[in-house]
Amino acid sequence: MFKRLLSAILFLTVVTLIVTGCMAQNHVSLPMQHDKTVSTEHLVQSVKSDVQSPKYIFMFIGDGMSAVQVNSAQIYMGTNKHNNLRLGTLNFQDFEAVGYQTTHDATSFAPDSASTATALSSGFKTWNGTIGLRPVGNVSGNKAENVDTKNVPKTIAERLKEEKGMKIGIVSTVTINHATPAAYYAHVPSRNSYYDIALQMADSEFDYFGGGTIKQPTGSNKDQKDVYEILKEKGYKIVKTKKDILALNNNSGKVYAVTPVIQDDGAMPYAIDHKEGDLTLADFVKKGIDVLDNDKGFFMMVESGKIDWAGHANDAKTNIVEVLAFADAIQVAIDFAKAHPDETLIIVTGDHETGGMSIGQATTGYDVALEILKHQKMSYVAFDEKLNSIIEKNPDLTFEEIMPVITQAFGLKDEYIDGEGKDSYMTLELSDSEVERLKKAFDATMAEEQSNDEEFYRLYGDYNPLTVTLTHILNNKAGIGWTSYSHTGVPVPVYATGVGAELFNGAYDNTEIYYKLVAVTGLK
Repeated sequence: MFKRLLSAILFLTVVTLIVTGCMAQNHVSLPMQHDKTVSTEHLVQSVKSDVQSPKYIFMFIGDGMSAVQVNSAQIYMGTNKHNNLRLGTLNFQDFEAVGYQTTHDATSFAPDSASTATALSSGFKTWNGTIGLRPVGNVSGNKAENVDTKNVPKTIAERLKEEKGMKIGIVSTVTINHATPAAYYAHVPSRNSYYDIALQMADSEFDYFGGGTIKQPTGSNKDQKDVYEILKEKGYKIVKTKKDILALNNNSGKVYAVTPVIQDDGAMPYAIDHKEGDLTLADFVKKGIDVLDNDKGFFMMVESGKIDWAGHANDAKTNIVEVLAFADAIQVAIDFAKAHPDETLIIVTGDHETGGMSIGQATTGYDVALEILKHQKMSYVAFDEKLNSIIEKNPDLTFEEIMPVITQAFGLKDEYIDGEGKDSYMTLELSDSEVERLKKAFDATMAEEQSNDEEFYRLYGDYNPLTVTLTHILNNKAGIGWTSYSHTGVPVPVYATGVGAELFNGAYDNTEIYYKLVAVTGLK
């Protein structure tokens, strides 16, 4: 008995020593709860002494982009031949550091962009729909009584500007006072307070804003002073033409570069709908570098916001093309880093996943055929516009009359197609049941009033019934499935390269990205 007891004690002692040793060797140890004040001194000290703080930091956020969106883009770029399957490669997948972050907020395990962007920018959990303010109590809400408005924390961008003198840039393909970009300069109980957010944008003293327009620039009732005029009064140069935007440089002062081409709700056009000569997200990143160039360095947050919008609409082709355009923008930072290899940090991640996108779905079993998506020529928004224009001219439009337009836009045909040995469900040939689905959706589109019952929402969400049914059918034929018109709670990958990139390896909560940036930049 004594020997067994002694052996057990010795075993526990050895295990304790091993665990203690492993913990001591661990490069960075972060607390999981960042909704309270956390000291980052241990993090700063843990960064290797021979590694300098990055002078240039790029924070790329693919809104709604998780691993499945990245992998779908790889498959779309790759080869889908039996015994010769090959993935395409996205540039950020070559980064030396790879991690993943959990995304829940203080309200739900299926979070929104306001709360997740706040976690990334400020290091704490908050309510769904709240930007840059800590939650109060245990009942969520987007009013002043539900948040702490007296103790307003600083974002990583605000701190880098105030404490290190860095210039700051905020770029987005969607409206610049939308949730994700706003989380880096604004603090409001509700993300829907667009006018208040825009006023805080004007007061931020950030050096470069680029991309989408301002949502509700004169307030929700259109009776407030125009924020564009306020920005000018605050010393911002507002440029809205391609020529003027491309002429920007580090002598331009504080700048807001507004997309000359607007598609839906004040955003830049989807990449799939770009016309030759249109400015891209990559162009706004290039100009950001030119404007922000200075001796003290810069921090630039770049959001691809319409990955999320395409996910909400369950439009896989549009989603994939947005991811590829996002990679083009990231390439601009990679090229910059090649010229500044010992001074640059690039981080690429998402804020959450959107749509419950899956590679593989019920009717295709173990097969996928993403090459089918190449027949889609426009986004759901562009098709909506085309469809509405046709209906306006012909209120008595029939399904037979719209079918050629569907074929032109999506490749789908109500006729036999030689699938070269493929199962019919993976070709562009519409089955009888798919035709019936389209006819039902067409009738719903042409109806004077839309239904608001549960079944209608399950089929069409808040989207044009015919358009979303077309993307569902095409996506299903490709092997892509969707579970939601909203966000899901799956983890999101993190990729990093450059100075301090090793901090971003591993699995951690989204709030820790803020603390890792605090550590690597030497903030106290």
